[in-house]
Amino acid sequence: MVVMAKKRETIFRSKLPDIHIPNYLPLHMYIFRDTASFAAGKCLVDAATGEELSYDDVLTTSKKLAAGLTGIGVRRGDVVMLLLPNCLEFPLAFFAVSFIGAASTMANPFFTPAEILKQVKDSGAKVIITKACCIEKIRDFASENGLKIICTDAPPAMEVALPAVAEDEILHFSDVASANEDDFTAVGVKPDDVVALPYSSGTTGMPKGVMLTHKGLVTTVSQQVDGENPNMYLDSSDVILSVLPLFHIFGLNSVLLCGLRAGAAIVLMQKFEISTFLEVIQKYKITFLPLVPPIALAIVKSPLVDKYDLSSVRLVMSGAAPLGKELEDAIRAKLPNAIIGQGYGMTEAGPVLSLCLGFAKHPFHMKSGSSGTVVRNAEMKVVDTETGESLGYNQRGEICIRGDQIMKGYLNNPEATKQTIDEQGWLHTGDVGLIDDDDEVFIVDRVKDMIKYKGYQVAPAEIEAILVAHPSVSDAAVAPMRDEEAGEVPVAFVVRAKGLTVTEEEIKEMVSKQVVFYKRIRRVFFVDEIPKAPTGKILRKQLNPKISVVY
Repeated sequence: MVVMAKKRETIFRSKLPDIHIPNYLPLHMYIFRDTASFAAGKCLVDAATGEELSYDDVLTTSKKLAAGLTGIGVRRGDVVMLLLPNCLEFPLAFFAVSFIGAASTMANPFFTPAEILKQVKDSGAKVIITKACCIEKIRDFASENGLKIICTDAPPAMEVALPAVAEDEILHFSDVASANEDDFTAVGVKPDDVVALPYSSGTTGMPKGVMLTHKGLVTTVSQQVDGENPNMYLDSSDVILSVLPLFHIFGLNSVLLCGLRAGAAIVLMQKFEISTFLEVIQKYKITFLPLVPPIALAIVKSPLVDKYDLSSVRLVMSGAAPLGKELEDAIRAKLPNAIIGQGYGMTEAGPVLSLCLGFAKHPFHMKSGSSGTVVRNAEMKVVDTETGESLGYNQRGEICIRGDQIMKGYLNNPEATKQTIDEQGWLHTGDVGLIDDDDEVFIVDRVKDMIKYKGYQVAPAEIEAILVAHPSVSDAAVAPMRDEEAGEVPVAFVVRAKGLTVTEEEIKEMVSKQVVFYKRIRRVFFVDEIPKAPTGKILRKQLNPKISVVY
């Protein structure tokens, strides 16, 4: 790593040399640029059905789907919502949208109708691609707002009654993807065009659309898998298990995009279930296993593990939340042939900031608990959380990152963008960490309020807005509480309105009706007041110290 002193700043760079990154290319062109030699090779596999698509199939079908989407009015700069679990249609739709020069906004299919509608309105989505089981959630507002719905499985008329949706607003995926590829005219996609619009709460506040560009995603994928000595060594002989949701940036970027760029085969699972998970690893001889700590914990605790042959796994990469030393050692014992490591990222950063070089073609030894070193072609610094002053080795401060991979900004929210990316182009993560004498990054605390439930983000402000809307609640705060299985779960501190009563169960039920399962309140603690600073900011660290709150 090269450290440069400039204007009293200490800037950290990767141990690996910078490389040429062709980030002038559209994302789809970059991903499939070098696939000619394995075009007929296995690309995507549906673990549930066994259906397979070759690289040729994926490219051809994506172009046909692009023609079909253009035929129903999708244009460059438009937004298409992918309300899908892990399935073959997800990457096909994502690349089709990319070909058009439009953007995909990804949403969890378990979201409530209110959560989906909020993202649809904020993103300006014109089309929703989803499964028949989700139609009931979206049919009313789709009809009211003139949205077209594309269903990926059985035709909607065969699955559910859709009286509120006009027939021409419901299309079947196979029909749209049957368009003539020759009818599609290539679009002049620019590097700064937005191609992905995931939603993140950032360092604080409500979920916001994160504008990830073609240039940014090409850069971050290249940082991970390109060059003679890549951070994450993958090639066309690898088989990757994609059980992490593709609507999450970890699954989309470091699993799908990196895997396709490397020419690997990607096996898609819709949901994690330990016996099926182990069976798929054995059946397909999985070599690369991206996971999050709760999945690692399930592997360690399950008595089924010893019944399966998992010897094919050579790489295990953990992300989305810190992997503790004890858990890391335990997973290593269960998968002795694998290199175990972790990376650190956030959606706004593209997402990867640092990665364990134990994944490299010529691996470096990485310490337990390390998140690796900063990725190539990027700069990192650590700043004092009070003064903003640049810090050196072994000094704790806020991690900041700068490079072509970071987001363009938050959609329609210049103020939040300004608060996250400063005038010098540094993205402030809200995470507190340090860089040791061996240039390894360790995340030790956080500035931001985010709750991490099994790698999912839960924004306290979003739940607090629901709580205070209850007529019997005068004030409320939400904080994370430690949980062995989930890592963290949201709990609420509630002040009852004077003279009114409300029970814990009533509050939990009220919240659960409005949010996806991982945002549901697990405990409610009734308090006399919520501690706040003079500015009105909730002082979460002062919430009931007798409760095992993570601050």
